[in-house]
Amino acid sequence: MTRPATIPTTMKAVVLTGHGGLDKLEWREDVPVPKPDAGEVLIRVGASSVNNTDVNTRTGWYSKSVRGDTNAAATDGYGGASDADGAWSGALSFPRVQGADCCGRIVAVGERVDAARVGERVLVRPMHRPKGAEPDALVTFGSERDGAFAEFTTVASEHALKIDSALSDIELASFPCAFSTAEGMIQRAELGAERVLITGASGGVGSAAVQLAKRRGAHVTARTSAAKMKALKALGADIMIDRNEPVPQDAYDVVLDLVGGPRWPALLDALVPRGRYVTSGAIAGPIVELDLRTLYLKDLILVGSTRQEPRVFADLVRYIEAGEIRPVVAGHHQLHELRAAQEAFLEKSYLGKLAIEIAG
Repeated sequence: MTRPATIPTTMKAVVLTGHGGLDKLEWREDVPVPKPDAGEVLIRVGASSVNNTDVNTRTGWYSKSVRGDTNAAATDGYGGASDADGAWSGALSFPRVQGADCCGRIVAVGERVDAARVGERVLVRPMHRPKGAEPDALVTFGSERDGAFAEFTTVASEHALKIDSALSDIELASFPCAFSTAEGMIQRAELGAERVLITGASGGVGSAAVQLAKRRGAHVTARTSAAKMKALKALGADIMIDRNEPVPQDAYDVVLDLVGGPRWPALLDALVPRGRYVTSGAIAGPIVELDLRTLYLKDLILVGSTRQEPRVFADLVRYIEAGEIRPVVAGHHQLHELRAAQEAFLEKSYLGKLAIEIAG
């Protein structure tokens, strides 16, 4: 790659130095600007946003040694107990630049990438299989490779999708991780004009699922706190259920669950015979009790949803450009305020996403 004169050699970034508490997030102004390898592009990041996976990866919550909810050690971490397998794909190498969401512009390209891509405004596919890797290999942007909590980042060219939209970088950066997770769940469920229950509906993925389910003509029941019901109604939810109240039995064709935890068995009771349950999170705890009689007597289908077909993100970009979904941004912070942004994120007092503005 030939480095244009406008691209510096070092950049500002927030670097994760290991699994643990908020003190593991270090602000630095001397991080080398990455160079795009063959087949990659260099992106000047405009904005990112905060996701559960940022906190979970920082603390090492994905480790099998962890049994509690995602807030149990969100501030202080697990004291090294999860270092061996604390990321999506096991052990994580440090230092690491997190940030699964990315909206920016391509400023340079590596070999075998058309130079005409320079200048394109793009969204980055946050989860993908590396080219030439095993079919189930998984790379998450901001976890297995450096992400967008920095002024510049690189990614394989095919995972930087051109976006044509009047929305701001902050608004666009609210889409990739949360909406692709929700759309992946919905496509795995093959959701149509059916009755769907969405748990954790006020979070980034949950509120995205409300919009995406309504886009498909579903009748949406959103489970959330009383304070957020009005906002979810405005997003399109048909019925709201307080998260502390029981859900009706035999009432839904599909459950999209992001919560898990001790109340999990009631979600299977809520499904009709041949209903489909899909999960992509467990913020209330990953260990649940399953009565196999409920599973087989009701002919239920249980689905885990992490890996995504390439079309999921391509479809999402198409929905954005067509104006079929809208961003839900509760507020934003500057990059150097990332610790404060994660603290605000953990309070869960808002609907949607907290954006991170990257100062160029």
